Amino acid sequence: MLATGALVARIAVGAALGGVIGYERDVHRRPVGLRTHLIVALAAATFMVISSQFVYWQAYGKDDLVEVDASRIAASVVSAIGFLAGGAILRNGLSIQGLTTAAGLWLVTAIGMCAGAGMYVIAVFVTMMGIAALTILRKFEDKNDNLLRRHLEVVLNDDGQGITTLVAALTGLGAVVTDLEYEKRLGEDKKRLVAKFDVQMPLSIGVPKLTECVETVPGVKRIRVQNV
Repeated sequence: MLATGALVARIAVGAALGGVIGYERDVHRRPVGLRTHLIVALAAATFMVISSQFVYWQAYGKDDLVEVDASRIAASVVSAIGFLAGGAILRNGLSIQGLTTAAGLWLVTAIGMCAGAGMYVIAVFVTMMGIAALTILRKFEDKNDNLLRRHLEVVLNDDGQGITTLVAALTGLGAVVTDLEYEKRLGEDKKRLVAKFDVQMPLSIGVPKLTECVETVPGVKRIRVQNV
């Protein structure tokens, strides 16, 4: 049986290392950041400590016929984190978002369990590898932190020229329009055209200028801007 101080240290290390991964996610403005990653790692480390030590706290006698499978709690943590990570995965049009965030939650769960098992060197090493994957390898992907990404849904009058004018206005602003899709809505007093697309633009433009640019397009009835 380990001393209470050693158990607390395991939990603290797990939470701190999970917070390191979460801070990196916050830096890149991901929806799941520091607090969530820290809490997940904290919970995983706690469950791992419980899994490995709870039998010593039950005051069983040496003659008590007790059979304990200490691995069940830890195994349940691995299964349960799938539900939490699944909530971070979103579908936006044709693209899937949040896979890296979900993988990060899975990673901090493993880090927390490592720390909870007293495997400090392994926990620190995995944390360093995770940071490297999220930061250094990010440079080899099509990622640019100097760009602002938003998903737009614009409702226009169906005059046949609305989308062309809209895209031209955004392009003139310095934005790049991708994943454009649209649909016509019938059965109303007037026909409406709903355009959905992603926009990439320099941070200097900002959302206010983006919405002002869209509002200048004739026929625009409604604008909805979402984070990507």
